[in-house]
Formats: sequence, C-alpha cells, structure tokens
Amino acid sequence: MIESLITSKTRIKLLLKFFFNSQTKSYLRSLEKEFGESSNAIRIELNRFEEAGMLKSEYVGNRKYFQANTEHPLYNDVNNILKKFIGIDKIIDRITSQIGDLEAAYVTGDFAKGRDSKIIDLVLVGKNLDNNFIGDLVEKAQELIDRKIRYILLTADQMQQIFNQKPALLIWKQDQ
Repeated sequence: MIESLITSKTRIKLLLKFFFNSQTKSYLRSLEKEFGESSNAIRIELNRFEEAGMLKSEYVGNRKYFQANTEHPLYNDVNNILKKFIGIDKIIDRITSQIGDLEAAYVTGDFAKGRDSKIIDLVLVGKNLDNNFIGDLVEKAQELIDRKIRYILLTADQMQQIFNQKPALLIWKQDQ
C-alpha cells in the first residue's frame, strides 16, 4: 500500500527507521550498512527530511546523527500511517478489545529499533491473560496483515526485570 504512494524504497526505510520509534538515532554510514544502499541515495533523502524539518540532527564527534523531530506538525500523522502500514493498529484493536486484563503492549525487536521486518515481536503485560485465546487472535491478525507475530505474556514485574535495558516501544497502555 505505502509503496504505491511513496516510490522511493530508501524513503520508506527512513520513515520506518525514524518515525515508527521516535527515540531511534542513526548516522549515514550506519544506515548505509543497515539498508545495503549507497550513501548518496540515503544522504539525499536525509537532507530532504531535514530541510522539511521532519528530522533533526546533531554532531557527536565527526558523525552527524539524525532523529525524528517529534515537534513537527506531521509527526503524529506519519507515525499513525506507519502503524497502519505495519498492521499494528489492527493487532492492538483485536487483542485489547477482547482479552480482558491487559495493562500494556510493547513492540520489541526490529520494529522497536526502527527496522522493517516480516516479524512483529510483541510483549503483552497483564494479569490472568488467556494464552490460548490470545494465540487465536494473533493467528487471525497475522492473516490480516500478512506478517508473523511472535508474542510473550508477562506480568508488570516480569516486564520490568526482563526489559529494563532492552529496547521496547510502548504501543498501548490501559489508560489510553
């Protein structure tokens, strides 16, 4: 879907990298290795995003690091479009509306690092969550979005112990 609107594969990769997780920072050579593309193509797109105010940058030593500008008026819109492109909006709607005592949901793995992937890693935090029921819902969601979903169920205490230092992106919280 998004490929028909945005024809530059480099631009799509950069959008996913920076706008799905606003905490992601990266520099040109790192992106070149990650994307497997020429630094010139990536530099052109980074400059366009920076000139438009959608990316901000800072120098650390001789490296110029880029990060999403969350103050940009289109940041939330772009983030929501990416969630729909990935299918996370459908997953969360399906799961949260039917399983009961869910406290929070996190994306981990590649997507938490801003990388596109055919696999979505989810951490569902709550009490007395029905693993069999969630498994059925995840199976249906996988068909809807054509991506594999791996998930784990944890209590809030387990979540804090395991993911204290690892990247995890909060995508839903009970109070929202």
